[in-house]
Amino acid sequence: MLSVSIKSFSYGSKTILQNIDFSLKQGNHLAILGESGCGKSTLLHIIYGLLHLENGTIFWNDEKLKGPKHTLIPGEASMKLVAQELNVMPFTTVKENIAEHLPRLHHQEEANRVTKLLKVVDLLQVADRKVKTLSGGQKQRVALAKALANTPKLLLLDEPFSSIDTFRKNKLRRDLFQYLKEENISCITATHDAEEALSFSDELLLLKDGKIERKGNPELIYTNLQSEYQAGFFGDVTILPKGLFSSEKLILLPHELVVSSEKTALNVLVKNSFFKGTHYLIEAIFKECPVFFNHVKALQEGEEVFLATEKAKKRPRKENLTRS
Repeated sequence: MLSVSIKSFSYGSKTILQNIDFSLKQGNHLAILGESGCGKSTLLHIIYGLLHLENGTIFWNDEKLKGPKHTLIPGEASMKLVAQELNVMPFTTVKENIAEHLPRLHHQEEANRVTKLLKVVDLLQVADRKVKTLSGGQKQRVALAKALANTPKLLLLDEPFSSIDTFRKNKLRRDLFQYLKEENISCITATHDAEEALSFSDELLLLKDGKIERKGNPELIYTNLQSEYQAGFFGDVTILPKGLFSSEKLILLPHELVVSSEKTALNVLVKNSFFKGTHYLIEAIFKECPVFFNHVKALQEGEEVFLATEKAKKRPRKENLTRS
């Protein structure tokens, strides 16, 4: 459905994106995960047609997209972008915002559609309020519903849940991505939220300094993290030198280390215990290297414990991974 090939994209003399190649099938969800400033938003703006791409091509259903220099109104008709700068009308109601671009030919049918979208983004109770009176998170949900009003083929989301409270965000993400699947709407989400990327995407693309660091199946990437940068999105990182437990360096997340009742090569000194609700995150030190692991209870500062890991025995075969 979508094919992206970007040799390079620059603002002036500064290169923002380089060697970006990927495709997206109809109905699939791609999560672009990366730190701030790595080029996520720029990539979405190029795909949507707000930025001109000189060195590369974007194809949609085998048709090459020409970009903003060749269109009167920038932006592709089959796509919708929900940017960080929200496109909402402050002096009209929530319902009027969502219905803004509907043809107004079938009143009841369109009213039903607006109601359905209000339910998806959980805004039924404020449907008749003017948008200017809403919170930032509510305005973000209005923008989401507004983008879906005319059922785009591709939805581009730039940090779509950044202003939404955690307790509401969890349900909203489930409802929204389920709705996209039901309607067979493709989606690309730019995010720095690793939990969101793992839970709701069919494919994961990790960006670093404007280049593809990894791309492929989220589960396979997560279970074979190959650098501190990659692992850092998913939790505190421990790097163990080769020869300690394995013939190669190990990159570990807290859940991959456990307290051992027997002596091991990893004897650590506890520094801090952080309560996480279901467990404690323990910060420790091993030969001046930081070590992080989960435990069922807090440990005393200065306490010495032995740790073990099973990661070296459970590494997935590398031929199963899709790499950049």
